Amino acid sequence: MEAYTSFASVYDIFMDNVPYEEWGEYLRGLLEEYGAESGLVVELGCGTGAMTEILAGYGYDMIGVDNSEEMLELAMDKKLASGHDILYLLQDMREFELYGTVRAAVSVCDSVNYITEPEELAEVFRLVNNYLDPGGVFIFDFNTDYKYREILGEQTIAEDRGDCSFIWDNCYYEDERINEYDLTLFIRDREASGGGELYRKYRETHYQRGYTLEEIKGLLRSSGLEFAAAYDAFTRSAPGEESERIYVVARESGKTDNR
Repeated sequence: MEAYTSFASVYDIFMDNVPYEEWGEYLRGLLEEYGAESGLVVELGCGTGAMTEILAGYGYDMIGVDNSEEMLELAMDKKLASGHDILYLLQDMREFELYGTVRAAVSVCDSVNYITEPEELAEVFRLVNNYLDPGGVFIFDFNTDYKYREILGEQTIAEDRGDCSFIWDNCYYEDERINEYDLTLFIRDREASGGGELYRKYRETHYQRGYTLEEIKGLLRSSGLEFAAAYDAFTRSAPGEESERIYVVARESGKTDNR
């Protein structure tokens, strides 16, 4: 089943516990540290545009890419409210196309884990390398195999927010390194008769792959990108065996700056 369809309408409600501003400050710090203080930045897997808006607020010229029309509709609403000049593209990151090169590319909130075939993730990295300026930087995060295997797999998470609730069942297939999670959503239909007490039920199934840092490094090499650094999420510390989320910094390789 296609992901982020019915869930898109309530995504921001259930993500209100994510400290996007703090994550954005961390991401900006990495961008500046690795030479992307300003310029054109593409976000892959931008979703409803929460991080895209934050980076636009820092002065970056933003492009957001996502393959969910429903999520991008919400991103467009945020764009209208903020007045930021953001270009949103309805594209799959495995085959995205830009009009030219960019100073930097970012992908956060474990978007790359949705690319469950390593060779397809290598293609994403190859495309990023192709669209980066000479020496441009790519910063992304990913959930580790450890997180799915030891923390998230086999867990059931449920939340009730009044107008909507969800049940999130996880199942981790260790041999395939695939985490399957089934979302059951109950969303109040305020247009229904009877005072809005009708809840509609929706189901979605999502799949993510658990990667190791060494595997990510190998895929970067095969794509032409140059690995620069890896950090335990939201720190400047090296990742360890029990890191749940890792940030990776890579650089464009192969182009010549003729300016």
